[in-house]
Order: sequence, then structure tokens, then C-alpha cells
Amino acid sequence: MRLPRAQVALLEAADANDDRRIDALADEAGVKPETATGAAFALEEEGLVEMSEATVETAELTDEGRQYRDEGLPEVRFYRAAIDAGADEEPAQMGQVIGAAGLEGPAVDIALSNFARKGYGEIDSGEVAADPDADPDSDEEAAALDTLNDGESVDDEDVLSQLDRRGLVEISESTVRSVRLTDDGVTALMEGVEVAETVGQVTPELLTSGEWRDVEFAEYNVDADAEAVQTGKKHVLRQQAENVKDTLVGMGFQEMQGPTVDADFWINDCLFMPQDHPARNHWDRFALDTPAQIDDLPADLVERVESAHREGVGPDGEGYHSPWDLDFAKALALRGHTTSMTARHLSGEAMGDLEPPQRFFSIEKAYRNDTLDATHLLEFFQIEGWVMAEDLSVRDLMGTFEEFYEQFGITDIQFKPHYNPYTEPSFELFGRHPETGALIEIGNSGIFRPEMLEPLGVDCDVMAWGLALERLLMLVTGAEDIRDVHGTLVDLDFLRSEEVLY
Repeated sequence: MRLPRAQVALLEAADANDDRRIDALADEAGVKPETATGAAFALEEEGLVEMSEATVETAELTDEGRQYRDEGLPEVRFYRAAIDAGADEEPAQMGQVIGAAGLEGPAVDIALSNFARKGYGEIDSGEVAADPDADPDSDEEAAALDTLNDGESVDDEDVLSQLDRRGLVEISESTVRSVRLTDDGVTALMEGVEVAETVGQVTPELLTSGEWRDVEFAEYNVDADAEAVQTGKKHVLRQQAENVKDTLVGMGFQEMQGPTVDADFWINDCLFMPQDHPARNHWDRFALDTPAQIDDLPADLVERVESAHREGVGPDGEGYHSPWDLDFAKALALRGHTTSMTARHLSGEAMGDLEPPQRFFSIEKAYRNDTLDATHLLEFFQIEGWVMAEDLSVRDLMGTFEEFYEQFGITDIQFKPHYNPYTEPSFELFGRHPETGALIEIGNSGIFRPEMLEPLGVDCDVMAWGLALERLLMLVTGAEDIRDVHGTLVDLDFLRSEEVLY
């Protein structure tokens, strides 16, 4: 029997009585582990070896674990200091013991909680009583740290689990493959196995010299598991954003940009939102400390906006009759919605005066102090859009949404009347989740009110909206939790495998 060199080496290193790990066989045979794995699959295909897999847990010390291994566990140091202070006979002051142990910061709480857990003594009313019969030299967790530091394994799963909970070790799982000779493999070795000099890759030299006609090429097992290579790829949310941008540009919109940190004047006051509105208190907005205010605002525009808030606009205007403070208008904060950019553009501050018709959009981040759940994060991407034209109606707005969402295969859009301080009429948009069947809110929209447009110098209709990019992604991909998409709890498998198409 003739076999490639790596297969012969692996076959000769394998055993008929015991399973041997491939990495050990590779070392003995003098080949790379990945080469040995490929050879093992080929031999298994020929029936010469049997392969088995097992999941193996390995534990490594974290930086904190290595520190406690060198300095001693905080509770052990606390116990020894307590003994030195005579706490095994009379209770000692806790502060004195902490100082003698050299503990500070988080190590203090760690020492106190584990001191009682391990039965080293008791703490009551600021006094420490140490158990004279306790034996810190036999501390199982300290011994486990020494064992892991020496490169050995810890068999006690309870101790290992406790160290893992304390963040002193990092436990990882890996798949280990082993092989064992079959009867056919033993027979082949007894009859003799020759090395077949094979070529595994076609080179330019082989082609130009013509030697490829005479060499023996290695066979490839296309069913063998290949090493997983995690290459970089574009984030699915970025894919979705680019698809949205292409769609809106195709619908005649142009992109706008604006500051992430802006004055409350642009974020809320220009939108005819009263300064005592609940969404403008310190619980819902992220205000800046340094700098706390913008340097200047357009004085004439400020005057018109303040007048709209106090008195309203037009002969029947009422306004809010609520407090309006210039310092509050100048206060800087992370924008709670990207409509602040719309206000800058409509006022002429961003690009100069605009003549209708106009269509603008942006896909930028907004920040709100929301409660985290499956559909809310502290930061999210908002698809801002507006159209300036004469004689716009709600039918125009609804038709725009139907055309937009149809590009992503979403045809079941539902509308619900809503109240906004800056639009009238207003309505929310809802889409049906493809997996759960639940209706989820995907946006808010309306026709800007005269109280917003007149101070900005706009004398025609403007329809506008703010749509959630993440929730559009949920409808397109079937994702059920936006925390899987971005944030600290992302689902890496989802990000690596999902492709957003339209």
C-alpha cells in the first residue's frame, strides 16, 4: 500500500489499543497539527483509523488571578492579619485589620465576603473575630491558583467554578480529536506501507517544465473539516445603512450632516418643544459638563423661536405660556434625535436658504436615556428625512413610506395617529416582525406645524419622519433583540453569518 508521507507517519504513530490525540501524534510524527488532522481524515476514509472527538475545558489565570497567586487571596491576607491582631482571642477592629493586611479598593469587599464564606471567622459591628482552628494553608482556591500557574489542571469542578465566578480564571472549551488504529490499519502496517511522493500544489515550475505530467498528486478529502477563519466583514447594521442610503438617493433625496453634540435650541426649541417638556429633563437627555453651553446662537432666530413658544404664531396662536430660558436653550447635549439637523437646514443655518422643492435625509446616531430592552438602547441610528414642497398631505407621506419600505420587501406597514409637539397631523409606523408576528414601532412622522416652520422662515409645507434603522434590520433579518446587533452583548455568530440584502 502506498500512502502520502504524512499519512504514513500518522499511521505508524497511532495505537490499536488506545485513543491518541492528534496533536500528540503530530508532534511525534514531526508534522504540523493541521497536516496531521487532514491525514487522519484521509486514513479514516480508507478505514485504517477511527476518529473520535471530545470537548475539553481549559482554565487559565486572569491578571487578577495571577496577582492573588503572587500576593495571596485577600481573605487569606485578612485572616492572617486578624490572627496577628489577636482576633482569635478577642475581637479586633476591622479597620485595623484591613490596614495591617494592606488591602484597599475592591480587595476589601472581596476579603470581607470570602472571609465569612470560608469559615475563617465572623465580622460584627465593625469587629473581627477569627477562628483559631482555620487553616489558610489548606485553602483549596489558593492551591488551585498555584496548580494552574504551574500549567497543570484542576480536577475539582466546584473550586474551578468558584474561581471562574470570582473572575480569577478564564475557562474555555476546545474540541480535541483522537485516532485509534482499526484492524485494517494494523493489517496494512504488518503488510508494509510505502511512502508515495505526492505533490499537493501545482506550481508555475511544474507547469512550465512539464513535470506535472509525471508526478502523483495528493488526493483531497473535500468532506474534511477546514479550519475556521474569522475574517473581517462589514457590520450588518452598516450594510443596512448603505442599503437605506442607496434607496433614498434613488428616490431623489440628498444626504445632510450635522453635529452630534448640539445646543438644546436646535435639538428641541426649534422643534416647538416646551422647555418644561418631560423629555427635556436631566433624566432623559445626556447633557455636557464641559463645555456646558454653545458660544452663540442666531439672535433673530432665537427671538422668533422664543416668541413662538411664549405667544404662538398667527392670529389664533396661543403658545405654551411656560418658562423659556436662553441659558437652557444654549445648553449642550447629545442629540436625542437627528431632527436637530433638519432644524439647522430649514433655518438656512446649514446651507443657506432653501427653495422648494427639497428632499433631505440622514442616517446618524441619536442618544436617549432609555431603559435597555430588546428594542431600546442608549444609542441608536435614526433615519431622518423630510420633504419641502407646496400642498403636501398625509397621503404623500404615507405613499413615501410605502414606496420606501417596499424596497426591502416590507409591504404590511400600519399607521397609528400620534401626538408630537412639532407635527400636526402626526402618526407612528408599525411593521410586523417576520419571526414573532408582533407589531413593532419602526418610526414616527408628521407634517411640521406652523409654530415650528414660521420662526425658521419656511412658508411652505414640510413633511418629516424619524425611522429606526435597527428596527428595520429586525424586520429584514428576523433578529429579535437589537442587543444582538450592537452593544456589549452582540451575537458574534449572527454578525459573522448574516448578510443584509434588498
